[in-house]
Amino acid sequence: MPTTESTTPADPTGAAPPTAPSGGTGAGAGAARPSAAAGPEKVPVPVSSGITLMVRAMAQPDPMAPVVLLLPAMALKAKFYLPMARALFAAGLSVATLDQRGYGESTPGLREQPNFGYRELIEVDMPAAVGAVRARFPGAPLYLFGHSLGGQLALFHAAAAPGEIAGVVTIGTGTPYWKAFGRRNWFEAFWKIQTIGLVARVRGYWPGGMLIGGAMAGQVMVDWARQSRTSRCRPRGSTRRHDDALRALDRRVLAISLDDDRLGPSSNVDFLCSRMPAARLTRWHVVESSGVAHRDHFAWIKDSAVIGRAAASWITSGRLPAEQAGGEGNGR
Repeated sequence: MPTTESTTPADPTGAAPPTAPSGGTGAGAGAARPSAAAGPEKVPVPVSSGITLMVRAMAQPDPMAPVVLLLPAMALKAKFYLPMARALFAAGLSVATLDQRGYGESTPGLREQPNFGYRELIEVDMPAAVGAVRARFPGAPLYLFGHSLGGQLALFHAAAAPGEIAGVVTIGTGTPYWKAFGRRNWFEAFWKIQTIGLVARVRGYWPGGMLIGGAMAGQVMVDWARQSRTSRCRPRGSTRRHDDALRALDRRVLAISLDDDRLGPSSNVDFLCSRMPAARLTRWHVVESSGVAHRDHFAWIKDSAVIGRAAASWITSGRLPAEQAGGEGNGR
């Protein structure tokens, strides 16, 4: 766990979000398929109460190429993941990115909409986003690739609707359960996460600062803090048993951890993996010998070429490349 305040990283490319080509605004199968050079096409996704998420799509010429939907971490915009999107596209996969509710090109902004929590993210937004991607790439196998919170959303959605998803890749995705951080970090994990939850409950939102650099919806952080106390995902207002569904998840899962990641350390990732015993799991702990120079919770994006190539190999062949397999744990 970090001892100083973390900040939400800037877009590593330094580039503005790419503009969509004309005519590329529909989610249907008849929409034009742009090249990567033309820029990802926009696919607006209405969800509820005037809220619209934004998906951007990069389509391969082969309509049956596997498609990967990238899901952001807390307070991050989709454009942060453009290096990974480009790496996966270069490896022959179609790619879609998602701006979560309140961020990036999704509307309205975080401060202009009602409070929301894990229930809305898992049970409203994920089905809508996945449905839009499936409509844009009909018949293509769909993989979810989530970073941190995005990985949790990916796993819970796959558990709720396994027939829609071919597999899940997560990076830096563990559980916020305080005991999963290891004995030396128990106290720090508990008080920091519960402080964030308390501030979010009182103020109605998290303004950013300790651990989470950007602003977040208050109920998301309250639900997150509760999960940290109990180890269980029980969002306010939800009647679903997300943990039971996760235990029954039988999809392919590639769970990636990074040896310099203090926000999602390997112990947290391992704890989450233990909660899905039926998954066909490949476990990859990224160390220096993996060829990845940047191995913390955010900077790994600078090594998207390596990580993206490995993830694409796992998606298409079921195995990591030989140079990464040394960090591979036991698969099921």
